[in-house]
Amino acid sequence: MAQTLVKQVTSEEDTAQIASALAGLLRPGDVVLLDGALAAGKTFFTRALVRALGSNEAVTSPTYTIANIYETPKGPVIHVDAYRLKGAQEFYHLGLEEYFDTGMSVIEWGERIADYFDAPLSIRIGFGDHETERQVSFTAEAPRWMPVLEALK
Repeated sequence: MAQTLVKQVTSEEDTAQIASALAGLLRPGDVVLLDGALAAGKTFFTRALVRALGSNEAVTSPTYTIANIYETPKGPVIHVDAYRLKGAQEFYHLGLEEYFDTGMSVIEWGERIADYFDAPLSIRIGFGDHETERQVSFTAEAPRWMPVLEALK
């Protein structure tokens, strides 16, 4: 049964704090599917997460490169943009499997390839009433994520 946690944020700092909290709970092999409308803050969230994992690399949207890899002390972060992919089969052919075991994966537009993963954490960033307000929803079914959702409360 899926569990959902919803956090309201009113600033970029709030979003960065949530990403930082999640970073402290991630471990190699974890997959985060990140969804939301254009300009909702998916890449910003990923940038804050990678920074919290200890990397000073410039995190940019992988829209045109499909995937960027950032080295952190906790392991590599593979940052994928699945927007242009037709589905899980095309994703499979990218040859990124080795990173899914050794690193942490953050996949923007993750719903497009969700069938590829067994136990991801899904995060949806939605717009609030004001320009800087967002609603960040975490949803998971796998037991791995239940203590993570509890810690993020």
